Amino acid sequence: MRNSLRLATALAGVCLLAAPASADTLKEALTRAYQDNPTLEAARAQLRATDENVVIQRAQGLPSVNTTTTYSEFLVQNSTSFIAPERQLNASVDLGVPLYQGGAVKNGVLAAENRVDAGRADLRGTESSVFADVVAIYMDVILNEALVSLSANNVEVLSINLEATSDRFEIGDLTRTDVAQSESRLAVARGDLQTAEANLVNARERYIALVGTAPTDLQPPPPLPGLPDSVQMAVDVALESNPDLIAAKERADAAGYDIEVAGAGRLPTFSAFTNGGYQNFLGTLGAVPGATADQTATSATAGVRMTLPLFQGGRVAAQQRQATAQAEAALEQVIATERSVIAQTRAIYSSWRAANAIIASSQAAVDAAALSLEGVRAENTVGNRTILDILDAQQELLRAQVQLVTARRNAYVAGFNLLAIMGKAEARDLGLGDEGLLYDPVVNYDRVRGIIWDWQRDPEPEADSSRTVDIPPADGEVPDEDPLDEFGTEIIDYSDTAPPPLETPESNP
Repeated sequence: MRNSLRLATALAGVCLLAAPASADTLKEALTRAYQDNPTLEAARAQLRATDENVVIQRAQGLPSVNTTTTYSEFLVQNSTSFIAPERQLNASVDLGVPLYQGGAVKNGVLAAENRVDAGRADLRGTESSVFADVVAIYMDVILNEALVSLSANNVEVLSINLEATSDRFEIGDLTRTDVAQSESRLAVARGDLQTAEANLVNARERYIALVGTAPTDLQPPPPLPGLPDSVQMAVDVALESNPDLIAAKERADAAGYDIEVAGAGRLPTFSAFTNGGYQNFLGTLGAVPGATADQTATSATAGVRMTLPLFQGGRVAAQQRQATAQAEAALEQVIATERSVIAQTRAIYSSWRAANAIIASSQAAVDAAALSLEGVRAENTVGNRTILDILDAQQELLRAQVQLVTARRNAYVAGFNLLAIMGKAEARDLGLGDEGLLYDPVVNYDRVRGIIWDWQRDPEPEADSSRTVDIPPADGEVPDEDPLDEFGTEIIDYSDTAPPPLETPESNP
């Protein structure tokens, strides 16, 4: 009967943890940031601006139509002319069709398309960066909530210890020194609690700034998908998929086309043209006696124009040399980015493995420190240990617990950063929404690429992200209903979600 009651109580607790009334998950936080983060929204808008460069470059190879209208009043007539008009209206229409421009249009469009691809890679990088920040602050909130609970429990334990020490001092069992030691440790613990609460407020406010909502009962994060088995695997994936490296390569390709665009300035250009004109003297054109003057006239011309630059003062050569130097700089930037990606990947991988190893050692330290504290307290009752020994053992347990929850946070954040540097921490990789809900940069590119009407324009610009001014300020309190471990301190256990330590192959550095 009692076992059945315990089982029913345990199952009820599991149900409450599985479906909290008002809890936030990491996936929900990432989804909100994906839909509402101003940094990410700005990056999308910047990419839309980059899309227009293709249209601008392509427009230089399309026909152009211009019209000119002139109305003139002749204030002083020619004294030698008997038919001089008093006023005149002229109108003309000019049509120009570029036929050949030395390859400038073609290469300009290709360069713009490469820069669009680079912009898309930049957007991927911004997305990964925002997600990495969200994961870090999400885990910081969980960590600081744990540290506040640990500090609060430490204050409570030291307060009880001070009361017991004072009582024993009253009956002469302990000295004033023992009481002073207990008071000192309690005062320090209260200061640490204030610091922990301030750090929790800081973490929660940064969460609001990134996600756009206040954190509510953050749940343990899910396991990270696709973590590499070795550092070399991580580097190989990063070299293929890292968005910063892809963007650098696309910009280098675009810079190569810029050289051809600059060199086109020395080549001949061909264009076809046609012109129609209309002239009206508005009844003011005189005529010789006995004749009638025609007040209107029309004209039309058509032809082909060739322009061949003969001398431009070295401007074209300088522009091409400049473009060549910029292309060399872009190629060097590819190497620099590649080096940075390799170094960061190896460093993050090492940090991730170290954090996982620290989790295991810290858990062992917590178990040992708890056993030590229990033994010191027992030995104190028979006079073999002092009050200072108890205080030191309590502090040692607290340090081990802090190290454990910190290592759990660091392992998860390092694991996510590893995915980000590998180019595998984007919305599609994390399953943040259906395909139809994800932002597709190609949609805007396809929309604007074919627009040739000069009077088309988009709606007036407005911010899409929400403001956080109405969100109440965060506090440093931790709900009382949070689960407590057997030592009376809150340790949020997400070790099962952290990647397990990996065995490093001997061939790996």
